Amino acid sequence: MPSEHDLLPIREVTRLTGVNPVTLRAWERRYGLVVPQRTSKGHRLYSAEHVHCIRQILHWLNRGIAVSQVKPLLHASPNTKPPTQSDDWHVLHAQLIDSIAELAERRLDQQFNQAMALYPAATLCEQLILPLLEQLEVRWHGHNAARMEQVFFHSWLRSKLGVRVYHNNRQLSGAPMLLINASPLPFDPQLWLCAWLASDAGCPVEVFDWPLPPPELALAVQRLHPSSLVMCLNTVIDTRDVLRSLSVIDVPTLLVGSAVTVHQQALQDELTGLDPVRLLVSPLAVLKHLPT
Repeated sequence: MPSEHDLLPIREVTRLTGVNPVTLRAWERRYGLVVPQRTSKGHRLYSAEHVHCIRQILHWLNRGIAVSQVKPLLHASPNTKPPTQSDDWHVLHAQLIDSIAELAERRLDQQFNQAMALYPAATLCEQLILPLLEQLEVRWHGHNAARMEQVFFHSWLRSKLGVRVYHNNRQLSGAPMLLINASPLPFDPQLWLCAWLASDAGCPVEVFDWPLPPPELALAVQRLHPSSLVMCLNTVIDTRDVLRSLSVIDVPTLLVGSAVTVHQQALQDELTGLDPVRLLVSPLAVLKHLPT
């Protein structure tokens, strides 16, 4: 058994793995996963083997396996066939959609909080939020209460992610990632998912919910000295407008949003020679471009 000198406190394990203390404690309490040693005062201490185990858990979660199904896989032989993607996500999608349809804010909040306690932000985004947004877009096409549900859900999600970003930012320092909604939308889920993922991964963020004209974008960059700029493009765009904005700044820039997917080839052609500008097809891709 390792001595206390060889063990890590929970905050260091969070730094190494990206799994926050609330989630680590929930795994231990509910599923008997990653049970640490305790000091005489009850503080949790983790070994290198615990860190390896956490990374194995993340591997299975990233394959769509529910945390409730992971424990047997940690001790299985390499030839063991993993279970199919868990139905737990589909059940939760249906429950969330029911809560949205009934405008049941407290129930929606409780369901989401339970998931947030069990899964890291990236897993939650990939397995829960992005598929949910896709299902809602299909549901809202021609639905007679579509606008009501959309306003309700987007208002709730903006508040939920905004609070998370706020609390993450209070614990971080350094040059922020500047995120700008470059589309005339009152709320852009992809913008706030990028902000949440980046801040949860330890990068401070500054979010502008509305577009800025190129001169004022340049002024914001001058005053904030951001590590990078994320522009979210989620409506029909004129690539010339994007180029005008990019021509006045000189920081690493990421373009994300549905318009990037739709106009990817046109943007790539227009942006040839503009370095460093990267096109991201998903908010999750922002995690590959965080400052080191």
